[in-house]
Amino acid sequence: MQSLDDFYIEKEEPHRGCLLALRHLILSQDVNVSETIKYGMPCFCYKKKMFCYLWTDNKTNEPYILMVEGNLLNFPELEKGTRSRMKILRVDSNEDLPVELISEILNTALDLYRDNVISLKK
Repeated sequence: MQSLDDFYIEKEEPHRGCLLALRHLILSQDVNVSETIKYGMPCFCYKKKMFCYLWTDNKTNEPYILMVEGNLLNFPELEKGTRSRMKILRVDSNEDLPVELISEILNTALDLYRDNVISLKK
């Protein structure tokens, strides 16, 4: 099984730096956010319930944040594609991160769990 550190170390710059910055941003949103690895990618959980992933586009290698409950998030920057439940936020590794937008999306998603819209019970 690939370790979390390996996932980031194996990426080339500028993608590595971008993914590490996204990792830091996600983890800093709430003390109850933790990181694990699922399906070979970093998975971020709120109180052990999955809420987002970090991944890279297969064609462009550009990073994106995959929001597990994306269908409940109304941001024009999120792409649904053919997904029924999830949406993604593409990030350009060569540009400054839109920190305010990312934080707003993450906190809106976390509020779904904090406000029990998404049940934390298993």
